[in-house]
Amino acid sequence: MAEAAGGRHPRRLDDAEMDDWLPVIRFVQLLPQVLDRRLRDEVGLNHARYAILIMLAGQGGGAETMTELARIAGLSRSRLSHALDSLEERGWVERTACGSDKRTLSATLTPAGREVLREAAPVHVAQIRELVLDPLSPEERVQLSSILTKLLPGVTDAL
Repeated sequence: MAEAAGGRHPRRLDDAEMDDWLPVIRFVQLLPQVLDRRLRDEVGLNHARYAILIMLAGQGGGAETMTELARIAGLSRSRLSHALDSLEERGWVERTACGSDKRTLSATLTPAGREVLREAAPVHVAQIRELVLDPLSPEERVQLSSILTKLLPGVTDAL
């Protein structure tokens, strides 16, 4: 069997790599579950739908096309459509045809959607501070941001 660059076996993480990787994978798997549970319990909204509402709120009242929203949210079009169905049923999002191309839909946040965000944001922000920001020193926050900024393009480019 050929070895990868640096003498590493290409199909297996060595012990040091595994020690580095396991906390990462546990954190990225557990954080969304914890965020989801708190938002559901306190506001009746799951984290994925909260993220969609936040993205729509960030448009300054403008509409976002389904394709662009799916890309930003990291969801398939069908998962996004299902989430938007639920948000629309609750009156938090409105979907409309875009301009001259009636096949292209866009989504906008309704006043009721903005209100649920006002209710959910303090819950979400407090939890982000508690779980991610407060345990870190200012220097560690800068390091975390730098590391994730370096890693993020490889993940987003792979989508």
